[in-house]
Amino acid sequence: MQMTPRTSRPRFLLVEDDIISRGFFKAALETLPADVDTADSLASALARGEPGAHDLWLIDVNLPDGNGAQLLQALRLSHPDTPALAHTADGDASIHAGLREAGFSDTLVKPLGRDQLLKAVRRALVNRPGATPLPPASTELAVEDWDETAALAALNGQRNHLIALRELFLAELPGVRDAVEQAVDQHDERLLRSHLHRLQASCGFVGAARLGRAVRQLHHSPDSGQAQAGFRAAVASLLH
Repeated sequence: MQMTPRTSRPRFLLVEDDIISRGFFKAALETLPADVDTADSLASALARGEPGAHDLWLIDVNLPDGNGAQLLQALRLSHPDTPALAHTADGDASIHAGLREAGFSDTLVKPLGRDQLLKAVRRALVNRPGATPLPPASTELAVEDWDETAALAALNGQRNHLIALRELFLAELPGVRDAVEQAVDQHDERLLRSHLHRLQASCGFVGAARLGRAVRQLHHSPDSGQAQAGFRAAVASLLH
């Protein structure tokens, strides 16, 4: 088999049979920047998993022709030191423990946000001998939850007012989130845009920078799985 030439950018193998999830993972990983090879089954992953070609494997737990643990075992026969992350929609702790025993360094629960994914990737690679170094996180893309400067400017520097507004914002956010999720599930674009329009204004007043960006993305692409996952992750980060 002819080896694929390595570049200075890290190269990942992403194994995911769901087209929406695969698109989200690939787009997020490429912002590092990184090169991402994709596969949608155990067989196609083995065909792409050239020894030494990848800095990291990201493997779906449930595949149409097997499971993630089986795939990891097969890949490790030719390259035992490559780190691997599992990803699944199942939050069962016992399943996660079994995946760690199988050799995965961490398990990602879908859906998840871009920042959560990239942090897990960096953790998996940080101590790997000979790994391709990752560039620093982009300050343009790594949006913090709160933008104090913008929020205080909007409220003429009144911090007490800002604190009170944020408390009200966070108290109402679960209900707003549920309303948005219901509109998404019902494919009611008119109602969804109405909820997002109001939420966008609130985010601006309280400086919820990350959620504000996620709201804009969902407003622009309401059918995008990536935009929906980004919205959920941004809300969850604020409510954590």
